[in-house]
Amino acid sequence: MKTLVKNGTIVTAEASFKADILIEGEVITQIGESIQTDEGRVIDAQDKLILPGGVDPHVHLHLEMAGTISSDDYYTGGKAAAFGGTTTVIDFVSQGPGSLEESVQAHRRFADATTCIDYSSHMNITRFDDQVADQIVDLPALGITTIKVFTAYTDRLRINDGEVFKAMRVAGQNDILTMVHAENGDVIDLLINEALQAGHTEPIWHALTRPGWGAVEASLRAFALAAQADAPVYLVHMNMAGEVDQLKYARSKGIYAMGETCPQYLFFTEENLQQADGAKWICSPPMRSKDDNMGLWQGLQDGTIQVLATDHCPFFFNGQNPIEYEGSFVAIPGKELGKDDFSKIPNGLPGVGDRLPVFWTHAVTTGRISPERFVALTSTNPAKIFGLYPQKGSLQPGSDADIAIWDPDLSIKYGAKVARHRTDYNLFEGWNLKGMPILVMQRGEILVDHGSWYGKPGKGKFLYRISGEVL
Repeated sequence: MKTLVKNGTIVTAEASFKADILIEGEVITQIGESIQTDEGRVIDAQDKLILPGGVDPHVHLHLEMAGTISSDDYYTGGKAAAFGGTTTVIDFVSQGPGSLEESVQAHRRFADATTCIDYSSHMNITRFDDQVADQIVDLPALGITTIKVFTAYTDRLRINDGEVFKAMRVAGQNDILTMVHAENGDVIDLLINEALQAGHTEPIWHALTRPGWGAVEASLRAFALAAQADAPVYLVHMNMAGEVDQLKYARSKGIYAMGETCPQYLFFTEENLQQADGAKWICSPPMRSKDDNMGLWQGLQDGTIQVLATDHCPFFFNGQNPIEYEGSFVAIPGKELGKDDFSKIPNGLPGVGDRLPVFWTHAVTTGRISPERFVALTSTNPAKIFGLYPQKGSLQPGSDADIAIWDPDLSIKYGAKVARHRTDYNLFEGWNLKGMPILVMQRGEILVDHGSWYGKPGKGKFLYRISGEVL
């Protein structure tokens, strides 16, 4: 089937220009002025912008944590993503007791059957030995060219610095990118124990027991280990202005270092955890200060930070109260599990549907960044870094026809009902936004059209990635 998108303004990471787009089947076949076709459908994008579908390289779907499970699975999370203009996500495979390949295949059996948008996965390395090192080498054959390691969550996810170094070295030798969750796990564990012994159970203590300096120190340690391993490194969910400083320093020294931040770290602070509903804002690492907000904004503006992701990992605020979702009532245990103990509150937030509309309003509409920089941060850069470009993150002949038609003049009052996450709250409830996707396509098929949903479970596909670029 052919689709012609006419009269719109195409926005890429490099330029904006008036042109039509011809789609045949799943891919873009032609871009130019006044394209004609005698068959198929025609979509008029007059006075609208045409953006490549967003690429969110950091989501957690159907993730077991703290005695429950994140409330968005591959279908519901994909639906929320699409309503927000994102058509590709990358999640994480948890390392099981068997081989890495067995973990990947188990992960895919569930995800492939239910995903409604295209996805890929990173491989968590939470146990390391010589056998695991040999298995990392085989990951690219499974379509996975990234691993993730942790410097926190002792006895659960963390491997020691020597093991991180070895994993990075193996990864670097095989064109695999290492992602790092950078916090100081030893200090966190000590401070959590002290806080609980002193009777401090409120949500604010989640932030107070995870000092920001631990993230700054651990980020520099990650860059130093990468330099010694001669391997590229990518810092996830940067929340501190000091991490921006460390990333800038590492890059100035020739280290192949990159990083991302997330919307929650641009707009919220520790003060939100002190509210009556402070548990809604609990994620790891925590929000910090207004100075950190500004430092992260500056990193996005000046190019120090390459990607805006989300770390989407939603939980119900009160999982004892069902919500209606697609005609059925759903209740999943959530943040109420830690009502008497901050350390038991599931760490995570909804965000995959919020990322593009919220960022557009506060970055592009305000003049902080250009539309082209917006596309780079939210689509093209992650596609390049994670080995999906030009199939994804691009509007050019041969690219998948993943398109978000954007109305820059559409004003709405935002919130949970607009966002479509399968949870009972939204961090941006009641915010006034200007600029939204009104039609979203995945590989030439319409997913969202002016508020109507056409996606189906299993229609998305797993993306086999190649080695990415260092930007």
